[in-house]
Amino acid sequence: MGGIEDDEPPSKRVKASSKEQRGLSNGKFVEKPANHSFAASMARPLALTSQGDDEVIGTKGVKKVEFVRIIAEALYSLGYSKTGACLEEESGIPFHSSTVTVFIQQILDGNWDGSLSSLHKIGIVEESIIKSASFMILQQKFFELLDHGKLMEALKTLRTEISPLEINSNRVRELSSFILSPTYRIIDGVSGQGMVKLKPRSQLLEDLQKLFPPTVMIPDKRLLQLVEQALDLQREACLFHNSSVGETSLFTDHHCGRDQIPSQTVQILQDHNDEVWYLQFSQNGKYLASSSSDNSAIIWEVDLDGKLSLKHRLIGHQKSVSCVSWSPNDDQILTCGLEEVVRRWDVSSGECLQVYEKGLIGLISCNWSPDGKCVFSGLTDKSIIMWGLDGKEIESLKGQKTIRISDLQLTSDGKLIVTICKETMILLIDRESRSERCIEEDQMIVSFTLSKDNKYLLVSLVNEELHLWNIQGHIRLVAKYKGHRRSRFIVRACFGGLDQSFIASGSEDSQVYIWHRGSGELIETLEGHSGAVNCISWNPANPHMLASASDDRSIRIWGLKQLHVKQKGKGKLVSGNENGNGVHYCNGATT
Repeated sequence: MGGIEDDEPPSKRVKASSKEQRGLSNGKFVEKPANHSFAASMARPLALTSQGDDEVIGTKGVKKVEFVRIIAEALYSLGYSKTGACLEEESGIPFHSSTVTVFIQQILDGNWDGSLSSLHKIGIVEESIIKSASFMILQQKFFELLDHGKLMEALKTLRTEISPLEINSNRVRELSSFILSPTYRIIDGVSGQGMVKLKPRSQLLEDLQKLFPPTVMIPDKRLLQLVEQALDLQREACLFHNSSVGETSLFTDHHCGRDQIPSQTVQILQDHNDEVWYLQFSQNGKYLASSSSDNSAIIWEVDLDGKLSLKHRLIGHQKSVSCVSWSPNDDQILTCGLEEVVRRWDVSSGECLQVYEKGLIGLISCNWSPDGKCVFSGLTDKSIIMWGLDGKEIESLKGQKTIRISDLQLTSDGKLIVTICKETMILLIDRESRSERCIEEDQMIVSFTLSKDNKYLLVSLVNEELHLWNIQGHIRLVAKYKGHRRSRFIVRACFGGLDQSFIASGSEDSQVYIWHRGSGELIETLEGHSGAVNCISWNPANPHMLASASDDRSIRIWGLKQLHVKQKGKGKLVSGNENGNGVHYCNGATT
């Protein structure tokens, strides 16, 4: 593989009476009997006074009052009204204050004047919230009056109660239309096509709950939200979490083993006759495309058993094929010759459908528009051209928009073009406004790749670092990854694994490097190639399949390590599931 000096750009790859209301739970207000019968062994004296609001439990300053109220809310939301009521009685901590309980009952009873009076007594300080809540209550009153044919009373409510609030003037005018057009039918709480629906009063309470501070009315399913947040944080902190299979237990902290990461060679593909420069899985994960300095590209098919087989060898380029790009629906593919032409191929037949070329100017990169109706390419004259599928030039972006490194990407909404415009600068071009933003590095840029969610850009540099940039809004550097080797050639990295939680890169020391994206920790180094590893691609449909391309003319497919498991009392060596990539569960369990 030909090398260049270090100071040159790389040259290739290229939620109360006898029966009291006990709270809002999923829009339903459950009742509890005033009297309960308990077993003698479970009897407890009834606490008639509330606990101190400042009492804390645990080591993190958790307030006991808040903790008990959240548990009560969870019990009511699950339908355990008797248990929730028992908790209130035994703890002496009410789920809601007596004022809030009265307010809830007034809303359910349609006691609008009473509810408006109570609204000022339930502990809300901000006047804007009180006004908004008053508007919602009076709007409900307005619609119920209309629904009962009390037109004049509804008009009076609008004029003397709603309008004086002096908020939401557009909505006030909309409400007036119901007075002026009595043919409107009350069907939906939102106007439209001559009909509006009357909300259930329980729904009004849910809406008010979302508006009020959580200290007044606890958000619905708050305990469940906290548990889910804790699980998310544990998964994010887990260095090896790479499977959505299996149940997550609340009884133990989340933990995954190293065996979640594809680290064993399960197949070696050796059908290229020279260095393999580039490879990329299709979006559906059913195909892999590779390109080589042997002037060809190959489409590989991922069989049901997880093995790859050669589907088509794409012949036609007169120079090394530097990169490939899959169409949005994976039925076609682009290949780009090194400073030559771009060819479009049919994946099913392997037929070349179109050649894109511009006189003596070489093409150096290729990509698709998100709708699959246009092709983009970078040229050696530093311009970017958008082509129609028929090969006709539609648009050209002149100036220094690209250099000879073959990296050109579009965001999935098609609004942003990402390209390398200088040796140390990446250009983000807004296609609608034509405005430009830049990422400027201190070192020469080797390659880059865009995350699936379009929020992040992973940039490979000559100083053997990978930089992760957030490109949403204000551009900022968020992480660095180190450890791989690069001295002369283009070495590419990728996002991958479950939720793209990992970063993988090739390396000139013949190894594949894998980092945990969130922590930046190097978690795996994969050995097997005998030449520089030029490009990595992680199967987007299978987090346990990784492919690497090397100067040793081979492509290695990496899967999960084989496991010894007991089946029916007998020891048996298996590779997990039928395709050689085992079903590995969270919390360390593997089957």
